[in-house]
Amino acid sequence: MAAWDMQVVREDLRRTRIVPAEATARDLAEGEALLEVESFALTANNVTYAAVGDGLGYWKFFPAPGAWGRVPAWGFARVVTSRAPDAPEGMRLFGYWPMSNRHVARLQAGPGGIFDASPHRAQLPPTYNSYTIAPPDALDDYRSLLRPLFGTGWLIDDQLSEEPEITTLVLSSASSKTALSLAWNARKRGLRVVGLTSPGTVELLKGVGLYDQVLAYDEAEALEAVGPAAYVDFAARAETTDAVHRRLGDGLRRSVIVGVTNWERAGQPAAPPAVGPQPALFFAPDHMQKRAKELGPEAFQQRYDDALRGFVADNGWLQLKHHRGPDALQALWAELLEGRVRADEGLILIP
Repeated sequence: MAAWDMQVVREDLRRTRIVPAEATARDLAEGEALLEVESFALTANNVTYAAVGDGLGYWKFFPAPGAWGRVPAWGFARVVTSRAPDAPEGMRLFGYWPMSNRHVARLQAGPGGIFDASPHRAQLPPTYNSYTIAPPDALDDYRSLLRPLFGTGWLIDDQLSEEPEITTLVLSSASSKTALSLAWNARKRGLRVVGLTSPGTVELLKGVGLYDQVLAYDEAEALEAVGPAAYVDFAARAETTDAVHRRLGDGLRRSVIVGVTNWERAGQPAAPPAVGPQPALFFAPDHMQKRAKELGPEAFQQRYDDALRGFVADNGWLQLKHHRGPDALQALWAELLEGRVRADEGLILIP
């Protein structure tokens, strides 16, 4: 199949197109490698990348012309042609790729693995520029699906563990895999976890068993907290944030903003809640770098791998769904934008 990219209009995420991948048609320069993208995951996290792409720089990783953008995704790719000494043909890498079936990268060896040394990526967060050499493993699809999501939930829980007085977590967009990951980690520490979600997913989340209480958004004032609480907002719903802050009052010690599953409101200023702490943004790469420095890269990675394997083993309700080709990709992107992907499904795209 010819090399292709999926591109979206940055100001209208519902508009997509499949176009030839022009960069892969030219001769490779010294230091470059052509990679075949084997698979990548599709989650609400990809929608967040697009929704805040201008503000947080996600469009800069894989530039596109004019009003178009290329949405990043986590997955696996294999070097098929190389002029990069550190990336021989056949090398398989896990990391951050465009939604494409071919990609050209400037790959070099660095601390802890391989990184993309393209000039336009020099000022971007190193977490996203680094690639891990990745022999095939039975958990590969779960790594693609959960690497950023489970990792973010795990890191949020790690940061909140520094405040042992907090005994209850309240999570919006509770059906998102990041929220589910955070819930699992927090409950292992003995915290009470309350999930807020859309009415159609309340019963599904009750069956998953990761929440002590599940409520629809319009029931937020009925949430039950035990002791000091933290609110973690994955939805960017100002009315829900206000309701949680009013309900918990002085018992709310932390209010954390993580994602924007409600992507159509991304970038719209919201008035601060009238009650409780000012919401603060959690940026996972910052906390990751802090912990990796404290623990050492190998110990940090081992701790993460152990937690991820534990999550997969404990949560058999999460079922992988494989899809193929650019037409399926466009259809799945539309499903993600409209919030129609089930919480118990993990979408894997094979280009």
